[in-house]
Parts: sequence; C-alpha cells; structure tokens
Amino acid sequence: MDLRVRVAEGGEVDQIARIWTDGWHDAHAALVPAALARERTFDSFRSRILDRLPQTRVVGPIGAPVGFCMLKDDELYQLFVSAPARGSGVAAVLIADAEARLAASGVTTPWLACAMGNLRAARFYEKCGWHLARTFEYHAETASGTFLLDVWRYEKALPVLPVLPG
Repeated sequence: MDLRVRVAEGGEVDQIARIWTDGWHDAHAALVPAALARERTFDSFRSRILDRLPQTRVVGPIGAPVGFCMLKDDELYQLFVSAPARGSGVAAVLIADAEARLAASGVTTPWLACAMGNLRAARFYEKCGWHLARTFEYHAETASGTFLLDVWRYEKALPVLPVLPG
C-alpha cells in the first residue's frame, strides 16, 4: 500500500465521510451517550469535512482514500482509518504528518481528545509518544449544537522549530 500523505480532494468528501462514520461508530458508539451517537450520521460527518477540507490529509489512491487526519488549531482533531487498512501503518504516517504540520505552525504541545474507554486508540497514541494529560469536558460539535462529553486529553511535546528568515 502506498503510504504517502496528501491533501484531501473535494471529490473525496463522501469516501472520507464513510471512513469517519464507520470508524466513529466502531470505536465510539458503545462508549458515549446514545443521544450523541444518534447525532453522528453520514451527513453530519460529511458537513464537518466540507467545513475543514483544507485541514484534512489522506492516505490512499486519489478518489479512494483509506484514512484521514484533520487539524483544528493546536488540536489533532480527527484521525480515522478504514477497517481494511487498520494495522497497515496508515494511522502512523497520518499522525506523523499531523505532528509535523503542527510543529511547522509553531505548536509545541498539541492535544487530542480520546473517548474514555477507547483503549485501542489510547494504546496507539501512547505508542506514538503521546501521553494522557488529564480528563476534561470536551465540547463535541453536532448539528444541533455542542454536546458536552468527558474525554481523555492526550498531549505530546513537539520540538521547537527555528523560524527561518525571509
């Protein structure tokens, strides 16, 4: 599998939304309140992708990505890989790319929210050098407003990159 990370294209929104919908329900539906799970529809994820497409990177052939990562300010906002591509290294290259983009933008301590109880994701983040900083109340975006949810906050110290003149 080609593990090059690239910018997501507009024609890939539906495929990314499918990866996000399936992955979110696989990992989170049993861990969060039912009211939030009902809000997490294909259309809700599609809308959020359209809002953040410029901050979204993917791995996979053009038109058929198998994983994506999305940034939001100093947050590694979303990271999902399709079920068939899990364990192939896609998540590792996506998180490394996200860390590089965050460091290049001057972020020295990025963070991400992990659903409490999502042990598979937690182990992956820790393997990548992230640490559990604390539990906090996260403001999850939904079509009907903000949903407050207790989550684990993971952080990672990134190197300070020199600012080049010019």
